[in-house]
Amino acid sequence: MVVVKELYHQWQKVELPGYLSEELEEIVGNTDAIEDRFYQYVSFGTGGMRGVLGAGTNRMNIFTIRRVAEGLARYISSNGEAAKQRGVVIAYDTRHFSYEFACETARVLGTHNIRAYVYKDARPTPQLSFTVRELNAYAGVVITASHNPKQYNGFKVYGTDGAQLTPEYANEIVQHMNAIEDIFAIEVEELVQLEQRGLLTWLSSDFDRAYLTKLLTLKENDNIELDMKLVYTPLHGAGLVPVREGLKAFGFKHVHIVEQQAVQDGEFPTVSYPNPEEPAAFAYAMALGQEVGADLLLATDPDADRLGVAVKSGAGYELLTGNQLGALLLHYLLSTKQANGTLPENGVLLKTIVTSELGTAIAEQFGVTTVDTLTGFKYIAEKIAEYEKSGAYTYLFGYEESYGYLIETFVRDKDAVQVALKVAEMAAHYAKDGQTLLDGLQALYRQYGFYREALVSQVFEGKNGQEEMKAILDNLRQDAPESIAGIAVERYEDYLTGIAILADGTTEEIVLPKENVLKFVLTDGSWIAIRPSGTEPKCKFYFGVIGETAEAASEKLERMQVAFNS
Repeated sequence: MVVVKELYHQWQKVELPGYLSEELEEIVGNTDAIEDRFYQYVSFGTGGMRGVLGAGTNRMNIFTIRRVAEGLARYISSNGEAAKQRGVVIAYDTRHFSYEFACETARVLGTHNIRAYVYKDARPTPQLSFTVRELNAYAGVVITASHNPKQYNGFKVYGTDGAQLTPEYANEIVQHMNAIEDIFAIEVEELVQLEQRGLLTWLSSDFDRAYLTKLLTLKENDNIELDMKLVYTPLHGAGLVPVREGLKAFGFKHVHIVEQQAVQDGEFPTVSYPNPEEPAAFAYAMALGQEVGADLLLATDPDADRLGVAVKSGAGYELLTGNQLGALLLHYLLSTKQANGTLPENGVLLKTIVTSELGTAIAEQFGVTTVDTLTGFKYIAEKIAEYEKSGAYTYLFGYEESYGYLIETFVRDKDAVQVALKVAEMAAHYAKDGQTLLDGLQALYRQYGFYREALVSQVFEGKNGQEEMKAILDNLRQDAPESIAGIAVERYEDYLTGIAILADGTTEEIVLPKENVLKFVLTDGSWIAIRPSGTEPKCKFYFGVIGETAEAASEKLERMQVAFNS
């Protein structure tokens, strides 16, 4: 607590922007509030850093942004003059302080003579990844908290390949950050001076056009009419222009935009949670869909890397889960390539260890290999690069259950813009035969089995919460269950140790990077995984089952959740 008080008093003494100094005044004498803001620095991991906006070391503000930018600058400088000249592309979403944080990052980089290419307006995360590759930049930064509530923001770093950093490189940046003794002594340079020195370039619409040109390569099926009615909402985020223009360029004639949510506003005034996984996020889209008679609803999160989809069903709309949409897309992509004669013999599907096994079953039918990665699209991107170099596999599709998908590799992160266009094409394909995506999904279940999944997220706020979350994982490691819901555990996987223990006591090595994840695979193909979030104060519990009927699968899923939580 002594260090916490020292940091608090240090922040009180320096000159801060008014809104930060006012916040510190409001918590005078509030021990818990002070500790929560100063017991640590906002952690930086392979997903970058993400936290609540506000005053203190454990908050997102211009000073903690300068600290991570300084760590990045020192990392780039350690890689030589050529790295500094290649520079950093910076993009940002529509959240509070996103533009300011982007500028602060450029100001810090400039003091190290590192070039910065900054978008003039908000742009999606996948476009940042694309631009890093187009400019052959050394790194990229996007200011975003993805789908988190309005009080959050974040800082994600991308490597030279346009992919999020893997642990090896993220740890190097952390080491440089930890070497900073005084957060308030970090030097910054004025933007005007950086422009005059040629160290700051504002990016224009040229890269919008280049990105759109690449998006049009996704169109593979010309034998369908694109006259179905669509509704799209960007949820006040950065996806509006690329998704709208992409659908138009694809040839869709009846695209209706939710105008109330087309306003780029970090307050997210029409939703409490700008997450396309949540049914409430579709309220406005559903109302407009009913009004115009739309068959399909699309929603992107604020930085447009995640896509949610709702399909006309009777008098209303039904949301697809991330696993369901991923399976539909995979089947459509593979069947289209097979029909066109472009399905490679060495095709590969990349998915995460907590993603439904339905994708594996579909890929197997088409002769496509499935490779599992840890959670996080950086690991999928890492495999894409590996296979490009080795030629072992040809990448066809990558996805994770949390509504993230990537089709074409001109982007190296999940790309909701790509997928919005492809989902619309896929829906039009089914409509040609008088079907919806829901009909297509049921056909997959009948062919491959009725797969059901669930995700339960438990929040662990503050220092005590982090300790409680750690205790849950420790207890499971010390006393791993031998059966769950009456079904024997066939395989217990600990990704932190890299060891899988089978029911007969034998062990196998897990050939994946170390990460704090546990997974229990049962004898009937069901599974449970436990994973602390790398960017939020949450622990996530994943459940997956397969049944001979929809009812049997749903009942088994419920029994699994009850048994595991009891």
